[in-house]
Amino acid sequence: MNSAQDIEQAVERLDPAELAKFRAWFAAFDADAWDDQIDADAAGGRLDDLAAEALADLRAGRCRDL
Repeated sequence: MNSAQDIEQAVERLDPAELAKFRAWFAAFDADAWDDQIDADAAGGRLDDLAAEALADLRAGRCRDL
């Protein structure tokens, strides 16, 4: 299996129980990848402007509890 198309075809052949296992695994895999990206972005300073904007909005009273 070396292409997205191969993987798609394999997933299509899974029975419902195996598909459920795959979905759970992929959701965790994707969440971990997202967390890693956020960590890298934060460490690299790429979120600093967004944080500063949010803090400015908070200080200016433009935030509210939902």
